[in-house]
Amino acid sequence: MITMKKNIILTLSCATLFLGTIISCNDFLDYSPRGVLSETDVVTARNVDGFVNAAYSSLGNDHYDTPFSLWPYGNVRADDAYKGGSGTNDIQDFHFFEISNNIRSDFGELDKLWYLNYVGISRANKAIAALNQLSDTDYPNKQKRIAEMKFLRGHFYFMLKILFKYVPYIDETTPVADYKNISNRALTDQKLWDAIASNFEEAAANLPTAQQEVGRPKKSAAYAYLAKVRLYQAYEQDENYTVTSINPATLQKAIDAANQVIGNYSLESDFGNNFMPGEYENGPESVFSIQYSKDDGTLYGRLNYGDVLSLPQGLGCCDFHKPSQNLVNAFKTDAQGLPMFDTFNQTDLDYNHLNNYTVDPRLYHTVALPGLPWKYDQNKIYKESWNRSPGTYGYYASLKENVPPECGCTVNIDPFYGNSKNRILIRYSDVLLFKAEALIELGQYQAALPLINQVRERAASSNNFTGSYAGNSLIHKYEPGVNCTWNQDFARKALRWERRLEFAMEGSRFFDLVRWGITTETMNTYYATEKTKRSYYSQAGFDHGIEEYCPIPLAQVNFSQGLYKQNNGY
Repeated sequence: MITMKKNIILTLSCATLFLGTIISCNDFLDYSPRGVLSETDVVTARNVDGFVNAAYSSLGNDHYDTPFSLWPYGNVRADDAYKGGSGTNDIQDFHFFEISNNIRSDFGELDKLWYLNYVGISRANKAIAALNQLSDTDYPNKQKRIAEMKFLRGHFYFMLKILFKYVPYIDETTPVADYKNISNRALTDQKLWDAIASNFEEAAANLPTAQQEVGRPKKSAAYAYLAKVRLYQAYEQDENYTVTSINPATLQKAIDAANQVIGNYSLESDFGNNFMPGEYENGPESVFSIQYSKDDGTLYGRLNYGDVLSLPQGLGCCDFHKPSQNLVNAFKTDAQGLPMFDTFNQTDLDYNHLNNYTVDPRLYHTVALPGLPWKYDQNKIYKESWNRSPGTYGYYASLKENVPPECGCTVNIDPFYGNSKNRILIRYSDVLLFKAEALIELGQYQAALPLINQVRERAASSNNFTGSYAGNSLIHKYEPGVNCTWNQDFARKALRWERRLEFAMEGSRFFDLVRWGITTETMNTYYATEKTKRSYYSQAGFDHGIEEYCPIPLAQVNFSQGLYKQNNGY
């Protein structure tokens, strides 16, 4: 079987893409243009897949300064990561996000990120419009492909929503010339969530339960994303981004969507399998993944350029995206194998004396610690000397997005090393914890317990890669009346802790904090401690009602001729 991971890339090499980007085959360039093609000429059953594939390509069309993994905004902006690099001036805009200071609307990285997401939306819209011109007879996959495009469109809108809160909603019926006339406040906060959710509802109604080609979303993937959207939507905010209520009806919608997914996937037997290339990709826990490739007939392959900066300097470039000491400390466990909720950050874990601690085993899959194997490779020991600016950013490195040195999936694109490992957008553990969170907030915390424990029990058995050096791992499930008192408050704390460790460095932490309405408290507590350890945090401070969201890029406000309303404080 030819997988989508390969054939979409090959098809794209001949597809005409939109919004100013054209990719073409070499032999196409041998012909002189003989006229202008009309849309009728282009939109045929034979050619329409080019529109569809162009939309798919946008999933991986990010860049190291505009990563779709959102590591600067979901990790560095939170308490999980330091920016890294050569110092605070290296991609300085990300530094300002790290310390929540001097964030401005004229940041080029924000404008580019906004633009790239709307490129994805525009391509999805163009594909839907093209597909709607064909009959089901001429193109039997019409409804399925439209559903796929709505899934992709919903994904791009979700990213824009959590980054900017208010964005213009544009669908396939909106003429391109009218884009600049659609206000970013045309839809209220809740109506915008509903519009995004409708993409996944419509996708779920028309997607098949199975796809022949990996990389195309299935019905259950649409339901998984729908659960995510509804969970975020349930935490209703006022204009100052204060969570004023948690809507029980919307929480139930999240549960209903999650129930359509649960049972259709399974957790990987080992946590680390989710972050390994080759045979481990598109595994049983991967609900939806961005497909990358190497040696596919293109110059470098379809590589993950968004995460190339995180490789330590000792292996390549450029030592960004560094786990924080606070995150490392959060992996410590007590004598019962439970999190140290209130005391974890009182002392710093010392990687030179690991046997002095017991830790959650997910630490060794998430954080590279000096003296231990790099990405499980016993012949490649991670060294302090691999760090570019240890005096500023310490000695830890991020593991999940990186690959084993001898995997055969890397490409040297001087000075960067790209790799073709897929990036998972939604894992099955995500869905389990979506449902658990909704149940807890509905007061059904007893029903959430087995879902959280399922994730913890998998973590406990995740030693296939790390068994030789993770002897201090200690994690147990929650047992009410034995090691905990399982009430709503404790369940909420356990759920939030579980999300932090399970998805550490995967780009979700900051957005979780905003959803829960605890960003100000969490970040200013974090900053208070970091200021005693790192001088560059001296000006750090989180301003509630402003910094929960990014400013609308100034270039986009200008594009709209002032129609877009700027977010608070910018």
